[in-house]
Amino acid sequence: MKDRILEFMTNKAYNPMTKEELIAAFDVQGREKDFSRILLEMEATGEIIRTRWDRYGVPQRMNLVVGRIQGHAKGFAFLVSDDEEQEDVYIPPAGTNGAMHNDQVVARLVGKGGGRQAEGEVIRILQRHNATIVGAFEKGKKFSFVIPDETRINYDILVNKDDYSGAVDNEKVVVEITRWPEGRKNPEGRIIQCLGRKDAPGTDILSIIYKHGLPLEFPEAVIDEAKASPEYVRPEDIKGRTDFRDLDIITIDGADARDLDDAVNVVKTDSGFRLGVHIADVTHYVRPGTALDKEAENRGTSVYLVDRVIPMLPEQLSNGICSLNPNQDRLTTSLVLDIDTSGQVTDYQLSKGVIRTKARMTYDEVYRILREDDPALQEKYRELVPQFQLMEELAEILGRNRTKRGAINFDFPETEVELDALGKPVAITPRPRTIADNIIEEFMLVANETVARHFANLEGPFVYRIHEKPAADKIKELNDFLHNFGYHIKGSPEDIHPKALQQMLQKAETERYHRLVSTVTLRSLRQARYSEQNHGHFGLASKYYTHFTAPIRRFPDLLVHRFIGYWLGEPAPKSWTGKLKKLKELTAHCSRRERGAEEADRESVDLKKVEFMEAHLGETFSGIISGVTSFGLFVELENSVEGLVHISNMHDDYYHYNEKLYSLVGERQKQVYRLADSVTVKLIKVNKEARTLDFLLVQE
Repeated sequence: MKDRILEFMTNKAYNPMTKEELIAAFDVQGREKDFSRILLEMEATGEIIRTRWDRYGVPQRMNLVVGRIQGHAKGFAFLVSDDEEQEDVYIPPAGTNGAMHNDQVVARLVGKGGGRQAEGEVIRILQRHNATIVGAFEKGKKFSFVIPDETRINYDILVNKDDYSGAVDNEKVVVEITRWPEGRKNPEGRIIQCLGRKDAPGTDILSIIYKHGLPLEFPEAVIDEAKASPEYVRPEDIKGRTDFRDLDIITIDGADARDLDDAVNVVKTDSGFRLGVHIADVTHYVRPGTALDKEAENRGTSVYLVDRVIPMLPEQLSNGICSLNPNQDRLTTSLVLDIDTSGQVTDYQLSKGVIRTKARMTYDEVYRILREDDPALQEKYRELVPQFQLMEELAEILGRNRTKRGAINFDFPETEVELDALGKPVAITPRPRTIADNIIEEFMLVANETVARHFANLEGPFVYRIHEKPAADKIKELNDFLHNFGYHIKGSPEDIHPKALQQMLQKAETERYHRLVSTVTLRSLRQARYSEQNHGHFGLASKYYTHFTAPIRRFPDLLVHRFIGYWLGEPAPKSWTGKLKKLKELTAHCSRRERGAEEADRESVDLKKVEFMEAHLGETFSGIISGVTSFGLFVELENSVEGLVHISNMHDDYYHYNEKLYSLVGERQKQVYRLADSVTVKLIKVNKEARTLDFLLVQE
């Protein structure tokens, strides 16, 4: 009914209509209560808007935009529309009207800001996001307040003395909002949890966890269900499954990984290769409608912070019966692909299986076997070495195919922050990608594409991983940026092909500024997300894509496994019908949880990077200019840490900002600092609270 209402109001109802007019148009006499309920649900999500005269219309026909507020520390904000085709809307400080960062709102378009970007004002807040806020408690004589850690929240929260809950000055706390901001009035709240002194060990990461609403503990009902799961695969569990236990199936993961989702094997065939991708069958243990299922859905994903993992499922499942541990029977959803020597999938079979992995390999071990001919490892795994070589051969074929079709490869060098037993950072070390990483990546990619294509051809409901084409204005801005390095993206910005970006990045890959160009290019693209509609994956240059390979740590993957199980003939419970009806909302929820997890991870790493640099105050470093603004230069060091040379600390001249050339130019001496220039800087200030570093240029 919702889809019918939206279609009618978008295509036929040119003017807002009363409820009575809609009831008549849809001929729902006798079912007015149900119809009214549907209208209320749609109004709550902003799918339709009710005017002050009790008429209903769709936002796009009313000069309105619905979306989430992205705040800025300076008070203004942007509204990111739920409609991917709608550009972000600039909201000036006076136009936020009490909306806070991440709130779901309705905004009225009022023109163009600065002659370029759409500008609007918030007219309605649909859903508040910040029920609780983490920050520093500052106790005063007359007023006390909490200063949010999230700088994009532009209000301090006032706290009455009766609501301190034992908090002391300069303590990190969680405050619950009891009164939302109105006009010039700040929000009010009561402290519900004290996290510890700001400088106490562990408080920093704990603050990030509570800031993003990450659940540290599982509810008792969830723990009870997990404990009731079997510790071993039982004979009755195997009944009707394909038996893969005689194959040399292995897992390849990081050395510290404990939840092993995927296992693989490759054999040579007359026409090419037979690749087995065996994924943990989490759906066998996490049934729809159970407490485990509801908690996994709520969490959406496991969260990987610098010092810990916050899992989607309890340890009894994630590290136990679901994890594909070596030499133990495990249940799987298995995809067996026949791939010819050109890398094309010629046939495939999806089935429920049972496996028994022969070895738990690490990326480092596989790399040392294939690239360093490590004699000890080659002897230890001598029966598996020929398979590793086959894997390498197949992965390289699949990789060449992806490159040929235009897939973009953002090969960023990864860094890891090493912590001591007290959580103090002791080193920032690079983690290079190797052939072992490529093997697993290529195998998972071809598996995800095959499953997505299979269900797209069935033309039924499904969960896709989509990545839409970038907005034309973003490509134009990117071209302006690339002009500084002598590059240009071929093709029309309105209909750009990923191959054009791929070719540009390949040209720049040997230059010192390659990482910078890659970073800016990535920021020009839309974010990948989950959707019930198949829109393809731009970055992978793929028409079909999903996430199938990590159901222990991603709820969308678990949903995909349920689609597979029911397609294979498993009976679907009644609760599954309810999930299908809410698939759009569910995929949006999973996308939000994923982005929150990524943001928390990034914050935790950045925090420890800044903390690591505290010990190097006063030292000099080599770096590259990674950003140029009117207020200074951002410099990225060789260890991936970034800091700011503020223009007030550039004492040798008066510098002017050239926006078109991304440069600062000295007025008298004409010294020019451009993007990607190599510089030497001295670390002069470390601010752990703001997670910022201040540098001073050192003249060589």
